[in-house]
Amino acid sequence: MKKDTGTYALILESKQEFEVTIGKLGRLKGSSGYYVYVGSAFGPGGVKARLKHHRGNASKPHWHIDYLRLKLPFNEVWYTHDHRKRECEWAGLLAGMQGAVIPLPGFGASDCKCMAHLIYFERNPSFRAFRKRLSYSNVNHASVRQVTYTYLTEL
Repeated sequence: MKKDTGTYALILESKQEFEVTIGKLGRLKGSSGYYVYVGSAFGPGGVKARLKHHRGNASKPHWHIDYLRLKLPFNEVWYTHDHRKRECEWAGLLAGMQGAVIPLPGFGASDCKCMAHLIYFERNPSFRAFRKRLSYSNVNHASVRQVTYTYLTEL
């Protein structure tokens, strides 16, 4: 397993209500607030390459998040270079946080049994609270870092 692979969470912000069609999954009617999308990057280029993809707007959306990114910017990323795929674990932990709501069941979870890999929060979710929950649930987890959009190129 390459050292640059891992799991990440995009923190997207909406300042107003919106609607977007998410491929065959259906329509997402969103509110102002924060949307956290959890994914993994174990292919060529790892996390850095996947985040480069997410920074742009896909001309031909492939993943559910590509459709949402056409509407919403992300301003922060949480990531780890853990050698195990942690996206389902992270999605479950986020969904269990105070104020968490699943806005569209199945989003980002077409290849697993999770309810969704997109979680909505009215207020910006706390990175510190997430890391604390993660440390209680899994002591063998690699470190998790937080980076703002401005510093993504430094990954």
